[in-house]
Amino acid sequence: MQVRTHTPKLEALRRTNLELIAEHYPPQAVLAEPERAFHRLLGQYGVVAAGATRECLFQDETHPYLGVAMDRCIHCNRCVRICEELQGQFVWEVWNRGEDTRVAPGKGPTLLEGGCVSCGACVDSCPTGALFDKRGPEAIEYWTRTTCVYCGVGCQMDVSSRDGKVVAVRPANHPTNRGHLCVKGRYAFEFNHAPDRITTPMLRRNGEWQAVSWDDALDFIAGRLRDIVARDGPDAIGVLGSARASNEENYLAQKFARVVLGTNNVDCCARVCHTPSAKALKTMLGTGAATNCFDDIEHAHALLLCGVNPTENHPVVGARIKQAVLRGAKLVVVDPRCTELAQLADVHLAVKPGYNVPLFNALAATLIEEDLLDYAFLTERVSGFDDFAAFVAEYAPERVAGECGVAAADIRAAARIYATAKPAMCFHGLGMTEHLQGTEGVMTLINLALLSGNLGKPGAGINPLRGQNNVQGSAQMGCDPATLTGSQLIKDAGPRFEAAWGCKLPATHGMDLLQMIDAARDGNLKALWAFGYDVYLSLANEAASRTAMAKLDLVIVQDLFLNETACAFGTVFLPAASFFEKEGTFMNSDRRVQRIRAVVPPPSDAWPDWWIIQALAARLDHPQGFCFDNPRAIWDEVRTLWPDGAGLSYERIERESLHWPCPDEHHPGTPVLHRERFSAGKTAALACIDFVPTPETIDDDYPLLLTTGRTLYHFNAGTMSYRTPNAALRSSDTLDMSPGDAARLGLADGEPVHVHSRHGMTTLPLRITDVVRTGQLFASFHRPELFVNRLTSLVRDRQVHTPEYKVTAVWVERARSDG
Repeated sequence: MQVRTHTPKLEALRRTNLELIAEHYPPQAVLAEPERAFHRLLGQYGVVAAGATRECLFQDETHPYLGVAMDRCIHCNRCVRICEELQGQFVWEVWNRGEDTRVAPGKGPTLLEGGCVSCGACVDSCPTGALFDKRGPEAIEYWTRTTCVYCGVGCQMDVSSRDGKVVAVRPANHPTNRGHLCVKGRYAFEFNHAPDRITTPMLRRNGEWQAVSWDDALDFIAGRLRDIVARDGPDAIGVLGSARASNEENYLAQKFARVVLGTNNVDCCARVCHTPSAKALKTMLGTGAATNCFDDIEHAHALLLCGVNPTENHPVVGARIKQAVLRGAKLVVVDPRCTELAQLADVHLAVKPGYNVPLFNALAATLIEEDLLDYAFLTERVSGFDDFAAFVAEYAPERVAGECGVAAADIRAAARIYATAKPAMCFHGLGMTEHLQGTEGVMTLINLALLSGNLGKPGAGINPLRGQNNVQGSAQMGCDPATLTGSQLIKDAGPRFEAAWGCKLPATHGMDLLQMIDAARDGNLKALWAFGYDVYLSLANEAASRTAMAKLDLVIVQDLFLNETACAFGTVFLPAASFFEKEGTFMNSDRRVQRIRAVVPPPSDAWPDWWIIQALAARLDHPQGFCFDNPRAIWDEVRTLWPDGAGLSYERIERESLHWPCPDEHHPGTPVLHRERFSAGKTAALACIDFVPTPETIDDDYPLLLTTGRTLYHFNAGTMSYRTPNAALRSSDTLDMSPGDAARLGLADGEPVHVHSRHGMTTLPLRITDVVRTGQLFASFHRPELFVNRLTSLVRDRQVHTPEYKVTAVWVERARSDG
């Protein structure tokens, strides 16, 4: 067969079709943007746009990022298809037929009211500019590939700059995100050049911040640290790594703590989110990280989502999950709220907050009772089955359904899906970990995977969705009091690190972040150095945090902005470079190590964190081991000390998307862990986890149950996203309440309400929504001035001390006009 695509007849037909399309096309658009794909095609065939006017076209000027010029629409329907087939949002629809055909949102008068989540995929697909980025210059020649700084998906993106400022971001076609980005990664970059960014070191003198030189700031810090070590010992100092910082910088931070200061008091923000995941996975399976990669979503026949809301918190992965479900994968969602994916689920288990352990024990009991086990896997890879079966029989669905707030029949239906629609892939989030039994809750998930054989194969596994871009990397680099780089226990790997670093490691056991706060309260911790982490705003129970941090003698804040920690307690502020301004690597949720690259130079006197750490080490008379010329040199030292990362050279990372373990430069990486054996051995033991209820319970005085979390348009403390036009997309945190509760309390949508807990009070605007159940509330925590952590309790995970952000008893009243 011979196929000809450019014969004279076909070319004439193409020209005729282009002339028909161009009959209603504006000629000024072709002149203004000749590089558009459709405009190039018109030029190639010598077709002139006729420019006949059309009426009744969709118009929308309300979106901060997406522009609409529908006089350019040629009805190619690419926007319709990409919104359906990539994002799964179904915003765009084709209206009418023939000459009356129009493309417009189908669910509302504007894009945002029609369900747009501002991912920009339709803009990328549009060949004419009918849909366009309002801020994005079209003719950009040079783009720099880097890794997104928001959630833990690790999306790759291309960034362009002009006059030293980032001006545009577009998604990269990379295995991690497959040419897709969310609204934060694509559009929320203007924080980098915000007018209130701090670009010179500062000292607080007489209650006022004063700009100083780097020499003055570093000399001041070095002198104070020497005094504290001499007077109170090195364990009176704590160092906190950062999910905002690179792997190389976190490695240097923990090395500084142990080598220069002589303390194991080093931790990072993983403590307040996914340390329970790491602890549970390492204890039971031997490796404290996700077992499978994101590419396995397309291989899974069933998906189990537990306490995670990926379409808002990990939107690119959320879109992939949504597409998998639309293609026929089964879906079970365990979440107190009726999230977007819960609405698509085959079974939604709206568990009462705090009751994860009995619920997942009930799922395990169902697998055993209904003979839904993988006996071959159990025989070869699992131990302790008989004891576990006897234990978990007490958690039959009919016994625990009432206290969990779900139907026994639904528990059984969920168990059947997970065990029979194999392979089944489990994702979990902070709704599992931020509890009194956070670590143990994750262990109950691992029990399910062991019983059903959903481990060690593509499309399966237990996978924590990490909330921040490099929270996996910061802990993996050794920002943890009990482990060194590579999550290696000090008692096992200590001698090797001592030989490499040329010193003895501290003998005393280090304190984690929450223990540091307790020690500060008791007067035993005197200094805290935190970079890229707003500790005060982020910790549960603001009153306790304030009391403790006020007793510190020295608080070093290293960041882009004067965050709440700096404003309330800071002694020294060190201006850091952002991820747009430095080199290095991040580590995402599915164990990929990926490059970040400088797009623009740091402003004024800001420097990368790795430079600052080394400069301070030199001031403390310890330059040895802290004289790296660049992050690449730091990473090469990391690889010599971390056997599972030895093969991850910069050269390979530049051209490959690799998952650790990758022990040498010929190893292909490990997308799926535990294929033949577990890291801890041939078999893994089932864990008998009895339920321990939280002391944070409702009563007549505090009758409503509040849980907290993130939202699509903002991120953590709002430090970055609220300094961008994302603030127009969601201007405030809200208190989400069911219509029934609002009616009972006589409250109206949008009005301010006082929220009281046993620990504090804050005021939030009310949002009435049927996403939350009667008796339950939800609030995000992104606005510093609203400070939702004034409400949260001192309850902590029993094993790793993660705060229980997800369960707080409250009562609500209308805000009084007198304040």
